[in-house]
Amino acid sequence: MNTHYTYFLILAASLAGPLALSFDKKVAFYKKWKYLFPAMIFPAVLYIIWDSYFTKQGVWSFNENYITGIKYFDLPLEEILFFFIVPYCCVFIYECIRCYFPGIKNEKRGDTFLKLLAIILLVTGIVFYQKNYTVFTFIGLSVFLLLFFTFRKHFRQFNSAIFLISYVVILIPFLLVNGFLTAIPVVLYNNAENLGIRIYTIPFEDIFYGMFLIFLNIVLFEKLRSRYFPVK
Repeated sequence: MNTHYTYFLILAASLAGPLALSFDKKVAFYKKWKYLFPAMIFPAVLYIIWDSYFTKQGVWSFNENYITGIKYFDLPLEEILFFFIVPYCCVFIYECIRCYFPGIKNEKRGDTFLKLLAIILLVTGIVFYQKNYTVFTFIGLSVFLLLFFTFRKHFRQFNSAIFLISYVVILIPFLLVNGFLTAIPVVLYNNAENLGIRIYTIPFEDIFYGMFLIFLNIVLFEKLRSRYFPVK
Protein backbone atom coordinates (compact mmCIF):
# COMPACT_ATOMS: atom_id res chain seq x y z
CA MET A 1 0.00 0.00 0.00
CA ASN A 2 1.16 3.53 -0.79
CA THR A 3 1.65 5.09 2.66
CA HIS A 4 1.14 8.58 1.23
CA TYR A 5 -2.61 7.91 1.33
CA THR A 6 -2.63 7.05 5.05
CA TYR A 7 -4.17 10.31 6.30
CA PHE A 8 -6.69 10.33 3.46
CA LEU A 9 -7.76 6.74 4.18
CA ILE A 10 -8.20 7.47 7.89
CA LEU A 11 -10.53 10.33 7.00
CA ALA A 12 -12.42 8.24 4.44
CA ALA A 13 -12.94 5.44 6.96
CA SER A 14 -14.18 7.97 9.53
CA LEU A 15 -16.75 9.40 7.12
CA ALA A 16 -18.03 6.12 5.66
CA GLY A 17 -20.31 5.09 8.54
CA PRO A 18 -21.95 8.47 9.30
CA LEU A 19 -22.44 9.19 5.61
CA ALA A 20 -24.12 5.82 4.96
CA LEU A 21 -26.32 6.18 8.04
CA SER A 22 -27.33 9.74 7.13
CA PHE A 23 -30.28 8.22 5.26
CA ASP A 24 -31.66 6.47 8.34
CA LYS A 25 -35.40 7.26 8.41
CA LYS A 26 -35.60 8.36 12.05
CA VAL A 27 -32.67 10.78 11.93
CA ALA A 28 -32.87 11.62 8.19
CA PHE A 29 -29.63 13.56 8.54
CA TYR A 30 -29.43 14.20 4.80
CA LYS A 31 -32.48 16.47 5.10
CA LYS A 32 -30.50 18.67 7.50
CA TRP A 33 -27.51 19.21 5.21
CA LYS A 34 -28.98 22.59 4.21
CA TYR A 35 -28.36 23.75 7.80
CA LEU A 36 -25.15 21.84 8.37
CA PHE A 37 -23.05 22.76 5.35
CA PRO A 38 -23.35 26.55 5.78
CA ALA A 39 -22.71 26.10 9.52
CA MET A 40 -19.41 24.35 8.76
CA ILE A 41 -17.89 27.28 6.84
CA PHE A 42 -16.93 29.67 9.66
CA PRO A 43 -15.40 27.01 11.97
CA ALA A 44 -13.47 25.49 9.05
CA VAL A 45 -12.05 28.86 7.97
CA LEU A 46 -11.13 29.73 11.56
CA TYR A 47 -9.39 26.40 12.09
CA ILE A 48 -7.58 26.48 8.74
CA ILE A 49 -6.13 29.90 9.62
CA TRP A 50 -5.23 28.68 13.11
CA ASP A 51 -3.75 25.43 11.82
CA SER A 52 -1.74 27.17 9.11
CA TYR A 53 -0.29 29.62 11.64
CA PHE A 54 0.65 26.84 14.08
CA THR A 55 2.28 24.83 11.30
CA LYS A 56 4.42 27.81 10.34
CA GLN A 57 5.31 28.39 14.00
CA GLY A 58 6.36 24.76 14.51
CA VAL A 59 3.65 23.99 17.08
CA TRP A 60 2.96 20.86 15.04
CA SER A 61 4.01 19.38 11.72
CA PHE A 62 2.99 16.65 9.29
CA ASN A 63 4.91 13.51 8.37
CA GLU A 64 5.50 13.69 4.61
CA ASN A 65 5.50 9.89 4.42
CA TYR A 66 1.78 9.70 5.23
CA ILE A 67 0.25 12.56 3.24
CA THR A 68 -0.38 12.96 -0.49
CA GLY A 69 1.80 16.07 -0.70
CA ILE A 70 -1.01 18.30 -2.00
CA LYS A 71 -0.94 21.46 0.11
CA TYR A 72 -2.88 24.69 0.46
CA PHE A 73 -1.97 27.45 2.94
CA ASP A 74 1.00 25.29 3.99
CA LEU A 75 -1.44 22.57 5.09
CA PRO A 76 -1.91 19.09 3.62
CA LEU A 77 -5.18 18.76 1.72
CA GLU A 78 -6.13 16.04 4.19
CA GLU A 79 -5.81 18.44 7.11
CA ILE A 80 -8.20 20.86 5.43
CA LEU A 81 -10.65 18.03 4.79
CA PHE A 82 -10.38 17.13 8.48
CA PHE A 83 -12.22 20.35 9.37
CA PHE A 84 -15.20 19.30 7.29
CA ILE A 85 -15.25 15.52 7.70
CA VAL A 86 -14.82 15.38 11.48
CA PRO A 87 -17.54 18.01 12.15
CA TYR A 88 -19.88 16.17 9.79
CA CYS A 89 -19.40 12.94 11.74
CA CYS A 90 -19.70 14.65 15.11
CA VAL A 91 -22.84 16.64 14.29
CA PHE A 92 -24.31 13.39 12.95
CA ILE A 93 -23.71 11.74 16.34
CA TYR A 94 -25.20 14.78 18.10
CA GLU A 95 -28.29 14.61 15.89
CA CYS A 96 -28.69 10.86 16.47
CA ILE A 97 -28.71 11.40 20.24
CA ARG A 98 -31.13 14.31 19.87
CA CYS A 99 -33.53 12.22 17.75
CA TYR A 100 -33.31 8.92 19.63
CA PHE A 101 -33.44 10.50 23.10
CA PRO A 102 -35.91 13.39 22.75
CA GLY A 103 -36.58 13.36 26.49
CA ILE A 104 -33.23 14.93 27.35
CA LYS A 105 -34.08 18.38 28.64
CA ASN A 106 -31.92 21.48 28.45
CA GLU A 107 -31.25 21.61 32.17
CA LYS A 108 -29.41 24.54 33.73
CA ARG A 109 -26.76 22.13 35.00
CA GLY A 110 -25.46 21.79 31.44
CA ASP A 111 -25.05 25.54 31.11
CA THR A 112 -23.48 25.74 34.57
CA PHE A 113 -20.95 23.04 33.71
CA LEU A 114 -19.91 24.86 30.52
CA LYS A 115 -19.59 28.18 32.37
CA LEU A 116 -17.35 26.58 35.02
CA LEU A 117 -15.33 24.88 32.30
CA ALA A 118 -14.85 28.25 30.58
CA ILE A 119 -13.47 29.78 33.79
CA ILE A 120 -11.14 26.84 34.47
CA LEU A 121 -9.82 26.89 30.90
CA LEU A 122 -9.32 30.65 31.00
CA VAL A 123 -7.28 30.46 34.22
CA THR A 124 -5.25 27.49 32.95
CA GLY A 125 -4.57 29.24 29.65
CA ILE A 126 -3.31 32.33 31.47
CA VAL A 127 -1.08 30.27 33.78
CA PHE A 128 0.49 28.42 30.83
CA TYR A 129 0.59 31.48 28.57
CA GLN A 130 3.99 30.48 27.14
CA LYS A 131 2.63 27.27 25.58
CA ASN A 132 0.93 28.17 22.32
CA TYR A 133 -1.23 25.09 21.86
CA THR A 134 -2.48 25.27 25.44
CA VAL A 135 -3.17 29.00 25.53
CA PHE A 136 -4.84 29.25 22.11
CA THR A 137 -7.04 26.21 22.71
CA PHE A 138 -8.04 26.87 26.31
CA ILE A 139 -8.53 30.62 26.06
CA GLY A 140 -10.12 30.37 22.60
CA LEU A 141 -12.77 27.90 23.80
CA SER A 142 -13.23 29.84 27.03
CA VAL A 143 -13.84 33.16 25.26
CA PHE A 144 -16.31 31.63 22.82
CA LEU A 145 -18.20 29.90 25.65
CA LEU A 146 -18.42 33.14 27.62
CA LEU A 147 -19.57 35.05 24.54
CA PHE A 148 -22.13 32.36 23.87
CA PHE A 149 -23.62 32.67 27.35
CA THR A 150 -23.57 36.46 27.13
CA PHE A 151 -25.90 36.14 24.13
CA ARG A 152 -27.59 32.92 25.28
CA LYS A 153 -31.10 34.21 24.54
CA HIS A 154 -30.25 34.20 20.82
CA PHE A 155 -29.35 30.50 20.94
CA ARG A 156 -32.35 29.03 22.77
CA GLN A 157 -32.45 25.94 20.56
CA PHE A 158 -28.97 24.87 21.70
CA ASN A 159 -29.33 22.14 24.32
CA SER A 160 -26.26 22.07 26.58
CA ALA A 161 -27.19 18.69 28.06
CA ILE A 162 -27.42 17.02 24.65
CA PHE A 163 -24.19 18.70 23.57
CA LEU A 164 -22.29 17.42 26.61
CA ILE A 165 -23.68 13.89 26.36
CA SER A 166 -22.94 13.88 22.64
CA TYR A 167 -19.39 15.08 23.16
CA VAL A 168 -18.69 12.28 25.64
CA VAL A 169 -19.84 9.83 22.94
CA ILE A 170 -17.95 11.76 20.23
CA LEU A 171 -14.73 11.50 22.24
CA ILE A 172 -14.55 7.76 21.54
CA PRO A 173 -14.20 8.02 17.71
CA PHE A 174 -12.47 11.40 17.98
CA LEU A 175 -9.72 10.02 20.21
CA LEU A 176 -9.53 6.87 18.10
CA VAL A 177 -8.90 8.89 14.92
CA ASN A 178 -6.45 11.20 16.69
CA GLY A 179 -4.80 8.14 18.20
CA PHE A 180 -4.03 6.81 14.74
CA LEU A 181 -2.83 10.22 13.57
CA THR A 182 -0.46 10.68 16.51
CA ALA A 183 0.70 7.06 16.90
CA ILE A 184 1.69 6.39 13.27
CA PRO A 185 2.55 9.35 13.43
CA VAL A 186 0.90 11.47 10.74
CA VAL A 187 0.85 14.56 12.95
CA LEU A 188 3.84 15.43 15.13
CA TYR A 189 3.51 17.80 18.10
CA ASN A 190 6.16 20.06 19.58
CA ASN A 191 5.91 19.23 23.29
CA ALA A 192 7.37 22.61 24.23
CA GLU A 193 4.07 24.12 23.04
CA ASN A 194 1.69 21.94 25.09
CA LEU A 195 1.31 20.69 28.65
CA GLY A 196 3.13 17.45 27.89
CA ILE A 197 0.18 15.40 29.17
CA ARG A 198 -0.76 12.60 26.78
CA ILE A 199 -3.75 10.30 26.48
CA TYR A 200 -1.85 7.42 24.89
CA THR A 201 -0.12 9.48 22.15
CA ILE A 202 -2.71 12.28 22.04
CA PRO A 203 -1.97 15.68 23.62
CA PHE A 204 -4.45 16.52 26.38
CA GLU A 205 -5.27 19.78 24.58
CA ASP A 206 -6.84 17.81 21.72
CA ILE A 207 -9.93 17.16 23.88
CA PHE A 208 -10.69 20.88 24.02
CA TYR A 209 -9.42 21.59 20.51
CA GLY A 210 -12.07 19.13 19.36
CA MET A 211 -14.72 20.49 21.72
CA PHE A 212 -14.16 24.01 20.40
CA LEU A 213 -14.53 22.83 16.80
CA ILE A 214 -17.67 20.79 17.46
CA PHE A 215 -19.23 23.43 19.73
CA LEU A 216 -18.95 26.04 16.97
CA ASN A 217 -20.44 23.69 14.38
CA ILE A 218 -23.39 22.63 16.55
CA VAL A 219 -24.20 26.15 17.75
CA LEU A 220 -24.28 27.45 14.17
CA PHE A 221 -26.15 24.36 12.95
CA GLU A 222 -28.85 24.89 15.57
CA LYS A 223 -28.99 28.63 14.89
CA LEU A 224 -29.58 28.07 11.18
CA ARG A 225 -32.16 25.40 11.89
CA SER A 226 -33.99 27.71 14.31
CA ARG A 227 -34.66 30.12 11.46
CA TYR A 228 -37.03 27.50 10.04
CA PHE A 229 -38.11 25.83 13.29
CA PRO A 230 -37.97 28.55 15.96
CA VAL A 231 -38.27 27.68 19.63
CA LYS A 232 -41.57 28.89 21.03
